[in-house]
Amino acid sequence: MSFANKTVLITGATRGIGKAIGLRLAREGANIVIAAKSVEENPKLGGTIFSAAAEMEAAGGKALAVACDIRFEEQIQQVVTKAVEQFGGIDMLINNASAISLTDTEKTEVKRFDLMHDINVRGTFLMTKACIPFLRKGGNSHILTLSPPIDLQSKWLKGHVAYTMSKYNMSMMTLGWAAEFKEAGIAANSLWPRTTIDTAAVRNLLGGQALANMSRTPEILADAAYYILRKPAATCTGNLFIDEAVLASEGITDLSGYSVVPGAQLFNDLFVG
Repeated sequence: MSFANKTVLITGATRGIGKAIGLRLAREGANIVIAAKSVEENPKLGGTIFSAAAEMEAAGGKALAVACDIRFEEQIQQVVTKAVEQFGGIDMLINNASAISLTDTEKTEVKRFDLMHDINVRGTFLMTKACIPFLRKGGNSHILTLSPPIDLQSKWLKGHVAYTMSKYNMSMMTLGWAAEFKEAGIAANSLWPRTTIDTAAVRNLLGGQALANMSRTPEILADAAYYILRKPAATCTGNLFIDEAVLASEGITDLSGYSVVPGAQLFNDLFVG
Protein backbone atom coordinates (compact mmCIF):
# COMPACT_ATOMS: atom_id res chain seq x y z
CA MET A 1 0.00 0.00 0.00
CA SER A 2 1.20 3.48 -0.83
CA PHE A 3 1.38 6.10 1.90
CA ALA A 4 1.36 8.97 -0.60
CA ASN A 5 -1.17 11.57 0.53
CA LYS A 6 -2.33 9.41 3.44
CA THR A 7 -2.84 11.44 6.61
CA VAL A 8 -1.31 10.07 9.79
CA LEU A 9 -2.00 11.71 13.16
CA ILE A 10 0.74 10.96 15.72
CA THR A 11 0.55 11.92 19.39
CA GLY A 12 3.84 12.82 21.03
CA ALA A 13 5.68 13.11 17.71
CA THR A 14 8.13 15.83 18.71
CA ARG A 15 10.95 13.39 19.49
CA GLY A 16 11.81 9.76 20.07
CA ILE A 17 9.60 6.98 18.78
CA GLY A 18 6.74 9.19 17.58
CA LYS A 19 9.07 11.39 15.59
CA ALA A 20 10.90 8.40 14.09
CA ILE A 21 7.60 6.93 12.90
CA GLY A 22 6.61 10.29 11.44
CA LEU A 23 9.88 10.61 9.55
CA ARG A 24 9.61 7.05 8.22
CA LEU A 25 6.13 7.65 6.84
CA ALA A 26 7.00 11.13 5.60
CA ARG A 27 9.68 9.55 3.42
CA GLU A 28 6.84 7.56 1.85
CA GLY A 29 4.93 10.76 1.06
CA ALA A 30 2.47 10.77 3.95
CA ASN A 31 0.90 13.81 5.57
CA ILE A 32 1.97 13.87 9.22
CA VAL A 33 -0.06 15.61 11.93
CA ILE A 34 2.17 16.24 14.95
CA ALA A 35 0.04 16.47 18.09
CA ALA A 36 2.29 17.23 21.05
CA LYS A 37 2.94 19.73 23.82
CA SER A 38 6.40 21.11 23.01
CA VAL A 39 6.11 24.56 21.45
CA GLU A 40 9.29 25.83 23.13
CA GLU A 41 12.43 23.72 23.30
CA ASN A 42 13.39 22.07 26.57
CA PRO A 43 17.20 21.69 26.59
CA LYS A 44 16.91 18.29 28.31
CA LEU A 45 14.54 16.95 25.70
CA GLY A 46 15.22 18.86 22.49
CA GLY A 47 12.88 19.70 19.64
CA THR A 48 9.46 21.27 19.26
CA ILE A 49 6.41 20.43 17.19
CA PHE A 50 7.64 22.99 14.67
CA SER A 51 11.16 21.60 14.31
CA ALA A 52 9.72 18.09 13.97
CA ALA A 53 7.36 19.31 11.25
CA ALA A 54 10.25 20.91 9.38
CA GLU A 55 12.19 17.63 9.48
CA MET A 56 9.22 15.66 8.20
CA GLU A 57 8.71 18.03 5.31
CA ALA A 58 12.42 17.83 4.50
CA ALA A 59 12.01 14.02 4.48
CA GLY A 60 9.44 14.28 1.71
CA GLY A 61 6.07 14.50 3.41
CA LYS A 62 3.70 17.28 4.38
CA ALA A 63 3.37 18.19 8.04
CA LEU A 64 1.00 20.02 10.34
CA ALA A 65 2.13 20.94 13.85
CA VAL A 66 -0.64 21.42 16.41
CA ALA A 67 0.01 22.01 20.10
CA CYS A 68 -1.95 19.41 22.03
CA ASP A 69 -2.02 18.04 25.55
CA ILE A 70 -4.19 14.93 25.23
CA ARG A 71 -5.36 15.32 28.82
CA PHE A 72 -7.73 18.00 27.52
CA GLU A 73 -10.64 17.01 25.28
CA GLU A 74 -10.95 20.43 23.67
CA GLN A 75 -7.31 20.28 22.53
CA ILE A 76 -7.89 16.82 21.05
CA GLN A 77 -10.88 18.11 19.12
CA GLN A 78 -8.83 21.06 17.88
CA VAL A 79 -6.11 18.75 16.51
CA VAL A 80 -8.63 16.57 14.70
CA THR A 81 -10.47 19.57 13.27
CA LYS A 82 -7.26 21.17 11.99
CA ALA A 83 -6.04 17.89 10.52
CA VAL A 84 -9.25 17.43 8.57
CA GLU A 85 -9.27 21.07 7.44
CA GLN A 86 -5.66 20.83 6.25
CA PHE A 87 -5.62 17.37 4.67
CA GLY A 88 -9.26 16.44 4.14
CA GLY A 89 -9.37 13.50 6.53
CA ILE A 90 -7.46 11.09 8.77
CA ASP A 91 -6.34 7.66 7.56
CA MET A 92 -4.19 6.47 10.46
CA LEU A 93 -3.75 7.25 14.15
CA ILE A 94 -0.59 6.50 16.11
CA ASN A 95 -1.22 6.59 19.87
CA ASN A 96 2.35 7.22 21.00
CA ALA A 97 2.10 9.82 23.76
CA SER A 98 2.68 8.28 27.17
CA ALA A 99 3.82 9.03 30.70
CA ILE A 100 5.99 6.75 32.83
CA SER A 101 6.85 6.42 36.51
CA LEU A 102 8.45 3.15 37.58
CA THR A 103 7.61 3.50 41.24
CA ASP A 104 6.19 0.96 43.64
CA THR A 105 2.81 1.48 45.26
CA GLU A 106 4.02 3.35 48.34
CA LYS A 107 6.25 5.67 46.32
CA THR A 108 3.74 6.46 43.58
CA GLU A 109 2.50 9.99 44.16
CA VAL A 110 -1.16 10.67 43.41
CA LYS A 111 -0.21 13.25 40.79
CA ARG A 112 1.99 10.68 39.00
CA PHE A 113 -0.75 8.04 39.12
CA ASP A 114 -3.23 10.54 37.70
CA LEU A 115 -0.81 11.74 35.01
CA MET A 116 -0.17 8.21 33.70
CA HIS A 117 -3.85 7.37 33.59
CA ASP A 118 -4.86 10.75 32.17
CA ILE A 119 -2.39 10.45 29.29
CA ASN A 120 -1.94 6.74 28.71
CA VAL A 121 -5.54 5.65 29.22
CA ARG A 122 -7.95 8.57 29.05
CA GLY A 123 -5.99 10.54 26.45
CA THR A 124 -5.51 7.53 24.18
CA PHE A 125 -9.21 6.69 24.44
CA LEU A 126 -10.41 10.23 23.74
CA MET A 127 -8.02 10.79 20.82
CA THR A 128 -9.13 7.54 19.23
CA LYS A 129 -12.79 8.34 19.80
CA ALA A 130 -12.34 11.73 18.10
CA CYS A 131 -10.62 10.17 15.08
CA ILE A 132 -13.04 7.28 14.50
CA PRO A 133 -15.58 9.20 12.33
CA PHE A 134 -12.76 10.10 9.94
CA LEU A 135 -11.02 6.72 10.09
CA ARG A 136 -14.33 5.22 8.95
CA LYS A 137 -13.97 7.26 5.75
CA GLY A 138 -10.22 6.71 5.32
CA GLY A 139 -8.39 4.38 3.02
CA ASN A 140 -6.98 1.28 4.75
CA SER A 141 -7.47 2.87 8.15
CA HIS A 142 -5.27 1.82 11.06
CA ILE A 143 -5.01 2.59 14.77
CA LEU A 144 -1.56 1.73 16.11
CA THR A 145 -0.93 2.08 19.85
CA LEU A 146 2.48 1.90 21.52
CA SER A 147 1.70 -0.59 24.29
CA PRO A 148 2.93 -4.02 25.41
CA PRO A 149 1.67 -7.58 25.19
CA ILE A 150 -0.59 -8.46 28.11
CA ASP A 151 0.81 -11.03 30.52
CA LEU A 152 -0.81 -11.19 33.95
CA GLN A 153 2.05 -12.91 35.71
CA SER A 154 2.78 -10.87 38.81
CA LYS A 155 6.42 -10.27 37.82
CA TRP A 156 5.25 -7.78 35.17
CA LEU A 157 3.26 -5.84 37.77
CA LYS A 158 5.50 -6.02 40.81
CA GLY A 159 7.31 -2.78 41.53
CA HIS A 160 5.35 -0.57 39.14
CA VAL A 161 1.67 -1.50 39.43
CA ALA A 162 0.37 1.94 38.43
CA TYR A 163 2.45 2.15 35.23
CA THR A 164 1.72 -1.43 34.17
CA MET A 165 -2.01 -0.90 34.72
CA SER A 166 -1.97 2.13 32.44
CA LYS A 167 -0.01 0.42 29.65
CA TYR A 168 -2.08 -2.79 29.81
CA ASN A 169 -5.20 -0.64 29.56
CA MET A 170 -3.86 0.71 26.27
CA SER A 171 -3.41 -2.84 24.98
CA MET A 172 -6.89 -3.81 26.18
CA MET A 173 -8.29 -0.91 24.18
CA THR A 174 -6.48 -2.24 21.10
CA LEU A 175 -8.11 -5.64 21.47
CA GLY A 176 -11.51 -4.05 22.04
CA TRP A 177 -11.23 -1.68 19.08
CA ALA A 178 -10.12 -4.47 16.76
CA ALA A 179 -13.43 -6.24 17.40
CA GLU A 180 -15.56 -3.10 17.63
CA PHE A 181 -14.40 -1.59 14.34
CA LYS A 182 -13.73 -4.74 12.30
CA GLU A 183 -16.87 -4.33 10.21
CA ALA A 184 -15.94 -0.69 9.59
CA GLY A 185 -12.63 -1.83 8.10
CA ILE A 186 -10.51 -0.10 10.75
CA ALA A 187 -7.53 -2.08 12.04
CA ALA A 188 -6.34 -1.75 15.63
CA ASN A 189 -2.95 -3.10 16.70
CA SER A 190 -0.33 -2.43 19.35
CA LEU A 191 3.45 -2.35 18.95
CA TRP A 192 6.16 -2.74 21.58
CA PRO A 193 9.96 -3.14 21.53
CA ARG A 194 11.90 -6.25 22.48
CA THR A 195 14.68 -4.09 23.96
CA THR A 196 14.92 -0.72 25.58
CA ILE A 197 14.89 2.16 23.11
CA ASP A 198 17.17 5.19 23.23
CA THR A 199 14.68 7.94 24.10
CA ALA A 200 14.62 10.92 26.42
CA ALA A 201 12.76 8.81 28.99
CA VAL A 202 15.55 6.21 29.03
CA ARG A 203 18.31 8.81 29.24
CA ASN A 204 16.67 11.20 31.68
CA LEU A 205 14.47 8.99 33.86
CA LEU A 206 15.40 5.34 33.71
CA GLY A 207 19.06 4.53 33.24
CA GLY A 208 21.01 7.43 31.80
CA GLN A 209 23.52 7.08 29.01
CA ALA A 210 24.61 3.65 30.26
CA LEU A 211 21.16 2.19 29.52
CA ALA A 212 20.91 4.17 26.27
CA ASN A 213 24.12 2.49 25.14
CA MET A 214 22.46 -0.93 25.70
CA SER A 215 19.43 0.06 23.67
CA ARG A 216 18.26 0.22 20.09
CA THR A 217 17.34 3.36 18.18
CA PRO A 218 13.70 4.41 17.67
CA GLU A 219 14.08 3.57 13.98
CA ILE A 220 13.41 -0.11 14.68
CA LEU A 221 9.90 0.76 15.84
CA ALA A 222 9.47 3.16 12.93
CA ASP A 223 10.28 0.41 10.45
CA ALA A 224 8.02 -2.07 12.26
CA ALA A 225 5.19 0.48 12.23
CA TYR A 226 5.70 0.99 8.49
CA TYR A 227 5.28 -2.72 7.80
CA ILE A 228 2.18 -2.98 10.00
CA LEU A 229 0.45 0.07 8.57
CA ARG A 230 0.88 -0.98 4.97
CA LYS A 231 -0.94 -4.28 5.58
CA PRO A 232 -4.65 -4.61 4.72
CA ALA A 233 -6.70 -3.33 7.64
CA ALA A 234 -9.25 -6.10 7.14
CA THR A 235 -6.77 -8.87 7.88
CA CYS A 236 -4.13 -7.26 10.11
CA THR A 237 -5.95 -6.35 13.30
CA GLY A 238 -6.14 -7.32 16.96
CA ASN A 239 -2.41 -7.97 17.36
CA LEU A 240 -0.06 -6.98 20.20
CA PHE A 241 3.09 -6.93 18.11
CA ILE A 242 6.76 -7.03 19.16
CA ASP A 243 9.08 -5.11 16.81
CA GLU A 244 11.50 -8.01 16.21
CA ALA A 245 8.68 -10.34 15.23
CA VAL A 246 7.24 -7.83 12.77
CA LEU A 247 10.59 -7.40 11.06
CA ALA A 248 11.25 -11.17 11.06
CA SER A 249 7.95 -11.70 9.25
CA GLU A 250 9.30 -9.39 6.54
CA GLY A 251 12.51 -11.40 6.29
CA ILE A 252 14.57 -8.88 8.27
CA THR A 253 16.62 -10.70 10.89
CA ASP A 254 19.88 -8.72 10.99
CA LEU A 255 19.00 -6.00 13.47
CA SER A 256 22.56 -4.94 14.29
CA GLY A 257 22.10 -1.63 12.51
CA TYR A 258 19.57 -0.54 15.10
CA SER A 259 21.96 -0.80 18.06
CA VAL A 260 23.00 2.52 19.58
CA VAL A 261 26.45 1.03 20.21
CA PRO A 262 27.34 -1.60 17.59
CA GLY A 263 27.91 -4.99 19.20
CA ALA A 264 26.81 -3.91 22.68
CA GLN A 265 24.79 -6.27 24.86
CA LEU A 266 21.14 -5.23 24.63
CA PHE A 267 18.85 -4.69 27.61
CA ASN A 268 15.41 -6.32 27.46
CA ASP A 269 12.43 -4.04 27.73
CA LEU A 270 10.48 -3.92 30.99
CA PHE A 271 7.59 -6.05 29.67
CA VAL A 272 9.58 -8.57 27.64
CA GLY A 273 11.24 -11.57 29.30
